[in-house]
Amino acid sequence: MEAQNFKKHAQYIPGFHFLTSAVMIAALVIAIILATRNGFGLEAVFNFLVVISLGLLFNFTRQFAVRNQDRIIRAEENLRSFRLSGKMLDSRLTRRQIIALRFADDEEYAELSEKAVKDNLHPNAIKAAIQKWRADHHRV
Repeated sequence: MEAQNFKKHAQYIPGFHFLTSAVMIAALVIAIILATRNGFGLEAVFNFLVVISLGLLFNFTRQFAVRNQDRIIRAEENLRSFRLSGKMLDSRLTRRQIIALRFADDEEYAELSEKAVKDNLHPNAIKAAIQKWRADHHRV
């Protein structure tokens, strides 16, 4: 696996993010062409419904996986915070801040966590402040 850092931690799955999106856009274009050529009959309505349902499926599949992973990260970081400091995560930390903190090494975790709460740091600011990056190769 390639080393992760602030600039190179986002993951894209070409088959999912690009190919599937392109196929859905092509299906929508084809549905529009068929509807304009053949009129808005039952077949055209069916084509649009199929394209819309595929788009919704694409979106919700990703959303459900990411939300589940966010819950897992929160639980992991709560345990990590307790292991490192004897305290649970500060309740003022937002979901996005907690997700950003997971990249911080154990040595800087507590200090960065406190700074995130005190200064209400944006998740990108948290990631940029990390000196020793802790990679996450399992993010969905």
